[in-house]
Amino acid sequence: MFWVNTKRIIKSGFINFWRNGVVSLSAVLVMIITLFVISTILFSSSLLNQALLTIKDKVDVNVYFTTTSSEPEILNVQKALEALPEVDFVEYVSREQALADFQERHKNDQKTLEALEELDDNPLGAVLNIKAKETSQFESVANFLDQNYPAGRDDSVVESVNYAKNKQAIEKLSQVIEAGQKLGSIVTILFIVISIIITLNTIRLAMYISKDEIGVMRLVGANHSYISGPFVVTGAMYGVISAILTLIILWPVTFWLGDITSQFFGISIFEYYIDSFLDMFLIIFLSGILIGSISSFLAVKRYLKKNK
Repeated sequence: MFWVNTKRIIKSGFINFWRNGVVSLSAVLVMIITLFVISTILFSSSLLNQALLTIKDKVDVNVYFTTTSSEPEILNVQKALEALPEVDFVEYVSREQALADFQERHKNDQKTLEALEELDDNPLGAVLNIKAKETSQFESVANFLDQNYPAGRDDSVVESVNYAKNKQAIEKLSQVIEAGQKLGSIVTILFIVISIIITLNTIRLAMYISKDEIGVMRLVGANHSYISGPFVVTGAMYGVISAILTLIILWPVTFWLGDITSQFFGISIFEYYIDSFLDMFLIIFLSGILIGSISSFLAVKRYLKKNK
């Protein structure tokens, strides 16, 4: 009996979908907009994360050593820093490399280069460029350096640490990353709620068209599950068809925006779509089916409660 009722419910759901063609088309269009908004939020979140990672990758703390510091002393400091759990990696820049980098940065400044050539010795010391795993952990690294290798002292190999100069920028970046993640979550939830409300009202229209049929079913003693089942199936069909159309629409849209996003954010949204197509497929399909089914269930429940 269970399987017989299940088959009837599924069959009725398909019949409702095709019979109410205009309403089904309206529901599918609303769902396409809904799923397109959800996919846009997913893409925007990816682009934001990539942009933040790019900015984050450019932030570091530099340890400048005195010109008299020996390489073994510098490597010992590097080893101590790499042992810290907060540190991602430490890059060693020798005195010679530091001088070459300086000359490259000022290759168009002839006066600076001439002044540098007049010096008998390389005026630059070696440098350690420190990358922390999280921007919020730079302060802990700076405190470690201050306690163990205080800068500026006569007996210290460290000449200076630029954390104080970068502290404000690092703190602002940490706040931007945190705010961006929170905003993305809030916007996603907000649009999902709005989507369910819009889809719910669309499905209520389909129920209103079928009010006589529902009335007859109630008169013959059909339970709520049997009455609501076909509409839930219809809602799921809205979701499936809308998901397929949304994925098709996303192909040319992301292809057109690929070069633009690559220039501004360092990631092609089209390549991201292709690489993560399976994940996008599952998210869009599940979102469509869930939104359609839940909206239908809530609409039926509300209708039956209102028309007892």
